Amino acid sequence: MFVDQIKVYARAGKGGDGSVHFHRGKFRPKGGPDGGDGGAGGDVILEVDPSTDSLRNYVFNGRLLADDGQKGMGRQCTGRSAEDKVYKVPPGTLVSRIIEEEDPETGEMNLRFEPVADLTEVGSRFVLCKGGKGGKGNIHFKTSTHQAPREFTPGTPGEEGRFHFELRSIAEAGLVGAPNAGKSTLLSKLSAAKPKIANYPFTTLQPMVGVIEFGPFRRGTLADIPGLIEGAHQNIGLGHDFLRHIMRCRVLLFVVDAAGTEGRDPVTDLETVRAEVSLYSKELSKRPWCILANKCDLPEAAEHLANLKERFKRVKIHPISAQTGQGLDKLRAWLDEKIGYDVTK
Repeated sequence: MFVDQIKVYARAGKGGDGSVHFHRGKFRPKGGPDGGDGGAGGDVILEVDPSTDSLRNYVFNGRLLADDGQKGMGRQCTGRSAEDKVYKVPPGTLVSRIIEEEDPETGEMNLRFEPVADLTEVGSRFVLCKGGKGGKGNIHFKTSTHQAPREFTPGTPGEEGRFHFELRSIAEAGLVGAPNAGKSTLLSKLSAAKPKIANYPFTTLQPMVGVIEFGPFRRGTLADIPGLIEGAHQNIGLGHDFLRHIMRCRVLLFVVDAAGTEGRDPVTDLETVRAEVSLYSKELSKRPWCILANKCDLPEAAEHLANLKERFKRVKIHPISAQTGQGLDKLRAWLDEKIGYDVTK
């Protein structure tokens, strides 16, 4: 099960209370105060783990809790601090705090998401909720005129809140297009990824990232997202679930069925998909992009390809065939220039 967004409740541990204690010994039956401090509560920590690519672990365990610190003890012994609780999240997880706000006009409670962390670096950690501090024991309240204090301070509560986790795939380039344009086949030919491929729309129901090897020490990453339909920016056809995964891409590759095998016009398809991306995010629509005119091995593609070149005169067009491999070497070389990086640096 692929889960790319989830709401959770997190609460760090409470600090232990300070102790009220007095020394009692063989020769000091009425010794002074020696109550120790409480231990600190545990933190709730998120760690970026490359071995997971989904947030499904939190579907049935949406409460991220850390233990409380131990209460202080006699003989000035500080209570044991609780261990931090570390929860794994995949690279590309955007963490937002959920804030409830009352609408001044209707009085209804609305939810607002306030971003607090963008976790992209593998192995990095983020303290989601800080544990409370331990309280002070009665030894801290002893004075020359107050030698038997019974005062202490309780431990402070740990931070808590409701949070929204949203997974956004990390890739330098993204394959975007209408259903059945051949994106998954293309990803399988350019990288080692093995997406599901079938001759019907919406075969791909979740994003997939593949690594393209350009040379011994050069590579790039390419994301394939499910097909977009008209109204995707309004979340029709799960559009928002799909579009969020290209928000990190530096280059967008718009794949079109240049042969029109589905009975659709490639120019219209491309205009529709481009419009949906622009309506979803103006920033995303300004990213560098090109056209991958797929299925150019079919005779019907010649006329459609000419129409694409006439309509998009200033846009780079790559005539390719993911099925036969036609034009993929030139495309790979172009991608190396745009998104390739040296893995030794």
